Amino acid sequence: MPPEILTLEDGLTRLTLAPQVGGSILDWSIISSGQPLFRPSATDALDSNSANQLACYPLVPWSNRIGNGGFDGPSHWFALQANNPPGPLPIHGSAWQQAWSVTEHSPRHACLQLDSTTPFAYRAQLRYTLSDGQLRIDLNVTHQDERAAWHGLGLHPYLPRTANTRLQAKAAQVWLCDDQGLPTELAPLPAEWDFNTGNALPTTRLDNCFTEWDGSALISQPDLGYTLECQATGSQYCLVYCPPGEEYFCFEPVSHPVNAHHLPGHPGLQLLHQGQSTSMSVSFKLNP
Repeated sequence: MPPEILTLEDGLTRLTLAPQVGGSILDWSIISSGQPLFRPSATDALDSNSANQLACYPLVPWSNRIGNGGFDGPSHWFALQANNPPGPLPIHGSAWQQAWSVTEHSPRHACLQLDSTTPFAYRAQLRYTLSDGQLRIDLNVTHQDERAAWHGLGLHPYLPRTANTRLQAKAAQVWLCDDQGLPTELAPLPAEWDFNTGNALPTTRLDNCFTEWDGSALISQPDLGYTLECQATGSQYCLVYCPPGEEYFCFEPVSHPVNAHHLPGHPGLQLLHQGQSTSMSVSFKLNP
């Protein structure tokens, strides 16, 4: 049986969701022109049942990679396995690889829920809302395990990229990474990675986390005729992923840097005991 597809419309844009494929967005586009605002999913993307073939997916209960085979809670070691071969590390949590259920659905709003036991018990909720060309995504997680654990959140949208795509996002520093993508040191922003006042995307590979992000970003698409204005709360970091030669890039609002479970002070992570919650929200506003 093909996965359930939900459709939301606000008169300007149309959003399609694939709840059973990681609670993901299948497509978000302008109704009048069909212009995609996120990377359009391939026609056979649903057959793969993999959220990273779709347009956007949630990162719960952590973002990006974790090293050392797991992480410590106050009283328990949480062992993790690599979950995205051929990558050698666990990445992006567990929610993107599970089926979510639909708890609410109206023409402009949908709420999804996931009750997970991997790598510990938690309940996640996703709210998608369309209004006058703005997509708002609210992500919440409640810890349900008797063993306290560190939590982090994020969103992983894929965005169209042309020769003239520009990104503006104010940040202080960037984490440099090793060959596995794990952070090694904080560094000043190189010129080609300085998006504070708007910059073209680099032609070389970029897959790094930026610190002290102020929660605002502007994605300019002059070749496609619009800009997207991004606003986030609960997200003091952003990750920018630019694979060379591809017609997309990723701008990921996240609550913590890569491998924060093993960084001093667990920056951006929340230690949650049973019944405690943390949340973030991100909006993308279309400006033709």
